[in-house]
Amino acid sequence: MRLYSGSTKQFVADSSLNQIAEKLKNSFFDQMGYNPSPSEIRSWRNSLMAMSQVIQYADLLDHGVMLEYQIPLTSLRLDCLFSGLDSENKPNAVIVELKQWELCQRSDADNEVVTFLGGTDREVLHPSVQVDNYRQYLEDVHTAFYEGEIPVVLNSCSYLHNYRFHTDDPLLDDKFSVQLERSPSFSADDVPALSEYLQDKLKEGNGLEVLGKIEQSKYRPSKKLMDHVSGIIKVDFPWFSRHLIG
Repeated sequence: MRLYSGSTKQFVADSSLNQIAEKLKNSFFDQMGYNPSPSEIRSWRNSLMAMSQVIQYADLLDHGVMLEYQIPLTSLRLDCLFSGLDSENKPNAVIVELKQWELCQRSDADNEVVTFLGGTDREVLHPSVQVDNYRQYLEDVHTAFYEGEIPVVLNSCSYLHNYRFHTDDPLLDDKFSVQLERSPSFSADDVPALSEYLQDKLKEGNGLEVLGKIEQSKYRPSKKLMDHVSGIIKVDFPWFSRHLIG
C-alpha cells in the first residue's frame, strides 16, 4: 500500500497548491475505509511542504516519488521514497524519514533518544537508526533491491525540518556514528547538504522508470537473508536444525 505515487514535479505542484495532504487523506480513506487522524493530516501538510521545498531547491523534478508506503508484512510506513538514476545511470532510490521534532535529549538506551511526542517526553529510535532499519529490511525482502543485472541501489536519510543542531547535540552523539554514516540526519539548517545528498544519488533523473520497477517488483526474502536465518538456527537451535533437515 502507498498513499501517493508519481512524479516529483506533480508532488511539488500538489504541495505548493496545498493539495498534498488532502490527496493523501482521500487515498487513505479509499484504502482503509476510515479517515486518518487530524494530527496525521497536519503532519503530512507540514512535513511534505518542507520536503517539497527541498526537492525544488535541488531541482529534482524528473524523478519518482512514493509517499506513505507500507513496508511489507508490517504496519510501518515510509514517509517518502524518491527514485532516479545516479551519475553513472544506475537506478537509485532514497528513503527520507521526516520528523517535526524541535528538541531532543539523551537516552541511556543504545539506539534511542528522548523527544516530546503525544504530550509527554518519550524514548524513541534515533531517526537515523529508524530509517536505516527500514532500508536494511527492504534490501532483504524486496526483489527490486537485490535481483536482476542492475538492482536498484537503496539509500536512506532523515530530515528534521524544524530542528537545529547545537553543540553536543544528542542526535550527533558518537554512539550513533555508524548509523549517521549510513543514513545521515539533516536539520532545518542543512537544506543545501540534503539537496547535495539527494543530487548525488539521483542526479540523472528518469525517476518514473525506476519507480515503476520498484512498484512492479515482488516481496520475497533474499538468499542473503535466508542464509543468515539458517545460520542463526544452526548456531542457536542445533536440535531444531537437525530435525528440520532430517
